[in-house]
Amino acid sequence: MTQFIRHCFVICLAGLLFSACKKEADIQPRPQDNNSPRIAATESVVLLNEDFESGTKTAYAIGSVTLSSGSWTFDDALIGNLAGDLKNGAKSVRIRNTGSITTDFSTNGATGTVTVSVKHGTYGSDGNSNWQLWTSGDNGSTWTQQGNTITTSGTLQTATFSFAATSSLRISIRKTSGGTNRINIDDISVTAGSGGGGPGPGTGTDDSNLLLGNPSNALADISSENNYLMVKPYYTLSYSRGRGTPNWVSWHIQSSDLGTASRSNDFRADTDLPAGWYQVQNSSYTGSGFDRGHNCPSADRTATTTANSATFLMTNMMPQAPNNNQKTWANLENYTRSLVNAGNEVYVICGSYGQGGSGSLGGTTTTIDNGHVTVPSNIWKVVVVIPDGSNDLNRINGNTRVIAINTPNRNDINTDWTQYKTTVRDIESATGYNLLSSLRPSLQDSLETRIDP
Repeated sequence: MTQFIRHCFVICLAGLLFSACKKEADIQPRPQDNNSPRIAATESVVLLNEDFESGTKTAYAIGSVTLSSGSWTFDDALIGNLAGDLKNGAKSVRIRNTGSITTDFSTNGATGTVTVSVKHGTYGSDGNSNWQLWTSGDNGSTWTQQGNTITTSGTLQTATFSFAATSSLRISIRKTSGGTNRINIDDISVTAGSGGGGPGPGTGTDDSNLLLGNPSNALADISSENNYLMVKPYYTLSYSRGRGTPNWVSWHIQSSDLGTASRSNDFRADTDLPAGWYQVQNSSYTGSGFDRGHNCPSADRTATTTANSATFLMTNMMPQAPNNNQKTWANLENYTRSLVNAGNEVYVICGSYGQGGSGSLGGTTTTIDNGHVTVPSNIWKVVVVIPDGSNDLNRINGNTRVIAINTPNRNDINTDWTQYKTTVRDIESATGYNLLSSLRPSLQDSLETRIDP
């Protein structure tokens, strides 16, 4: 897709400048405004970054505190620096009862989708607590809850919210469970733009990694442990704690994503998983007879070293039979990139299901890593192809090419991926997912019931 930047956003917040150039996601649709600047897929604007290191407030009584981002109202909240305060640095917010922290200022200049990330945990040995994110687009006159109620438990973890941008924005973190249990809040960031990776259920604007929908209605809530939405800068995924693998990974590829960055090979555990969850390690597949198979391929993210490295998190991996991964699947991935190099952009959803695959050791293996990782029986992918352009969702029509593949996870697999073409509807039947859910039902029926010729 041809991308360009008409404007450079400069957001001044209490005298400080925040800016960023990073691929971010859009999840919910926003009406196109011909007078609004369009941010390229590799751009986003940081509206707010607050780490609470610069402020001082030692009492719970309601009052204002001046922070690096501006003035905030703390109600039944203070800035803590004790050993029991979970924090990234020297300080974090501590909230009790039904307290809250709220910006006294509004940010401006948001476009596309706003993404808010918040680190949170329980103070000391306190029990679990619930809290919510609320926002206002009219300088605090009315407020709306964003996303789901978050349950805080244990060590510092990250909650992420995504919603359509408004011309101005105030945020409020509100503890809702009451009682004597206290929570810590730290490192709040707010970004906006029409970049390509991002959190939250729903659909998005151009280049969103979830433009075609959230197939399983995954939630960024620890109670949704086997359908846990995870936000990555270059793809979005639903993670299964029980399986130790993603259910599905969704991403967008355009020509600007394909560059000359080398393969980083830095396979590593994903520390963004909620506290207490098992983290699959770099070595977890060793000796199993299965490859650490990428869902979002390394070669789809070669614009920068950072982009490539992002694909090597173990939450992007599945145990894949070597010949499936290195031959059949690699051929399909190379073909997909050739479509991009030929003047198209593609939206891709990849996943796995079932239990029991045959790797290089022969036989059928159901789990590896001492039972922490399930070996899938099938690996599937859906690729939606459209010519480079804008207003992507509206350009998908009955003539749009949709490639659906479902392969057995076996080492004796045919290297020709075209032998495994199927329909999207058949993949939906096998997984229970609702793929391409952003499209109107009649168009879904047309595209999902035919096999790519």
